[in-house]
Amino acid sequence: MNLALNTVAIATVVQKEVVRVLRIWLQTIVPPAITMTLYFIIFGNLIGRRIGTMDGFDYMSYIAPGLIMMSVITNSYGNVVSSFFGAKFGRHIEEMLVAPMSNAAIIIGHVAGGVLRGLMVGALVTCVALFFTRLHVEHLLVTISVVLLSSIVFSLAGFINAIFAKKFDDISIVPTFVLTPLTYLGGVFYSISLLPEFWQNVSRANPILYMVNAFRYGILGTSDIEIATAYAILLVFVVLLFSFSLMLMNRGVGIRE
Repeated sequence: MNLALNTVAIATVVQKEVVRVLRIWLQTIVPPAITMTLYFIIFGNLIGRRIGTMDGFDYMSYIAPGLIMMSVITNSYGNVVSSFFGAKFGRHIEEMLVAPMSNAAIIIGHVAGGVLRGLMVGALVTCVALFFTRLHVEHLLVTISVVLLSSIVFSLAGFINAIFAKKFDDISIVPTFVLTPLTYLGGVFYSISLLPEFWQNVSRANPILYMVNAFRYGILGTSDIEIATAYAILLVFVVLLFSFSLMLMNRGVGIRE
């Protein structure tokens, strides 16, 4: 299919997603910032005083990268799953299917919208964090690349969830019973070095652990895992999830039934 047409199609979908996010910014941007502010106050300020330092950093500084990454992950996922399922529910997905745009362009456009919302919320949470602690980025390239790859991974995961969802309740099952537990157990609030060896090994099966720690390494320069392993996992997830999404779209799963 014509590359120029697909480029215009992707840009149009991204514009639609950005306008949607900004139009309802009181629902899409502000609530995550308020939630993270409460985390900083309760965990970082009140509980952090009793904990002291972790890996050589005060507790507020230690949890800040994890909270930023948590906001990016949840908002990237939530934006795509709600937007694409809304397109299915409202039946305007059919307009995209009959338009001169490839299925890959549909996926890329929605994922890009999810990434942009994730980055906007992440930037706002970073500004909130600066009211509570000082952050100095140790490895800028690592910080930027990890947050982008993580946002892409969960935008793709949200897209797949939206494909299989048949009703609005279906788009809340994965965030509630899978994404939230994995995030809280992903090293956001603690170092896995504090855990017994058995639970350290169990934690290493959680992909979010690698994203949080790689991002923390980019900002603070400390990590519980090998950064190369984190990049390998991120890249594998991007390729697998995009390929799976494209296969589902090509087969018409969830959209032509």
